[in-house]
Amino acid sequence: MYQTLQINNRTISLPTGLFINGQFMDSKQGAYFDVEDPATGQVLISIVEGREDDVDEAEAVRIARDVFDAGDWAHSDPTYQASLLNKLADLMEENKDDLVALECADTGKTPRLCYQVDFPGSVGTLRYYAGWADKVLGQSSFNIPRTFAFTKREPVGVCGQIIPWNFPMMMFIWKIAPALITGNTVVIKSAEATPLSALKICELIAKAGFPPGTINLISGYGKTVGSAIAHHMDVDKVAFTGSTATGRAILKASASSNLKKVTLELGGKSPNIIFPDADLDKAAEWSAWGINMNFGQTCHAGTRIYVHEEVYDEFLAKFTQRMKEITNSRMQYEKILGYIDSGVEEGHQQGDRGGYYTQPTIFTNVRLEMKIMREEIFGPVVAISKYSSEADVIKQANNTPYGLAAACHTKDYERAIRVTGALRAGTTWVNMYNFVHWSIPFGGYKESGIGRECGEAVLENYTHTKAVYFNMGLPCPTA
Repeated sequence: MYQTLQINNRTISLPTGLFINGQFMDSKQGAYFDVEDPATGQVLISIVEGREDDVDEAEAVRIARDVFDAGDWAHSDPTYQASLLNKLADLMEENKDDLVALECADTGKTPRLCYQVDFPGSVGTLRYYAGWADKVLGQSSFNIPRTFAFTKREPVGVCGQIIPWNFPMMMFIWKIAPALITGNTVVIKSAEATPLSALKICELIAKAGFPPGTINLISGYGKTVGSAIAHHMDVDKVAFTGSTATGRAILKASASSNLKKVTLELGGKSPNIIFPDADLDKAAEWSAWGINMNFGQTCHAGTRIYVHEEVYDEFLAKFTQRMKEITNSRMQYEKILGYIDSGVEEGHQQGDRGGYYTQPTIFTNVRLEMKIMREEIFGPVVAISKYSSEADVIKQANNTPYGLAAACHTKDYERAIRVTGALRAGTTWVNMYNFVHWSIPFGGYKESGIGRECGEAVLENYTHTKAVYFNMGLPCPTA
């Protein structure tokens, strides 16, 4: 179940099967699907396509359930769990160049971006949660007379995880690491557009010595594998990162089956506010990064820029100069061009269309009711508006069903504290944009999601808190 790829003069051996019970295997129906290189539109490789019956009782979920119920992983020594996460991190570092080459070929990312963001973010997350393995603690209480009580954190069970295509390596690790160190087992679906790094990491998972069945990967499509995970009666928890529309469907499916525990990291339409006292050179640099990071294909991209009228023209000139060419997948290429075609006539555009490339596009003087101002585009398209007062811009910034991220640029730190407090978003930045870290919680308000990824906060997603009472002389109440 291996194929050889030639990527940038590197010869990489890659497993292509479903990873179930510690082995790569064919699917029940023997189906395959093609994986494209978004930079060229050419097929990179064909891999095994999982279907509903690969998720069902006969395979991945049953294996994950059996392993969880056996208790060997759930009740294993936390230092053992930590050692395996650190071993996986070591193996990823040993195979860094192959992993980066696969990620770049699969997503169209630049090697520089992957070496600076995706890879260290993945390895850092593993080592961070390895450190948490022996710190998932409960509390004790003697405060209730004649009783002793304590709480303990117990794993949820079988966790179904569905990851997006824009950061496939890092999202894979963001999902599995906290689930594993809290004692759960995992059935994870990679994105059909970008499944390659997950396959390579599963090879390293087996090499690291994780017990078979603790982590199970099914490559496949959302409408089949993703839906089967969300509906499955023996999946205890679903974690999803992706669009708000799909998140709604997963929430509905989970509620209609066994009322799963659900966390959703969804879309955004994030505001980025430029105050008149901002360092405009730095604000333009960070704002360009805010829309161009990962080619604009980030859920927290700063797609709505609000610039104070006193510095509007100066900022716009600096910002326009910094916009660069970027690459997108074919799916996003077609979608983004649709949004550009629906935009206003007064805009500034750079770059040429060709292949799966779309030019960074700036729309100016955008009205609130316009589609490009209201809907998530997931590409290098930014709308810029003027404002005149702090109260007015906060009102405009919060006038969205989303609440994933927001930023402000100012030298006045009293204003910065005041404004970040008023913005209805899960992550806020001051004089920067698009910076996240595995040790700090990440997630959204409103339609941008439920729950948090990263930091200590994510451990709530993967544990139940159990209360235990001991009678220390408390008499039984009379009827």
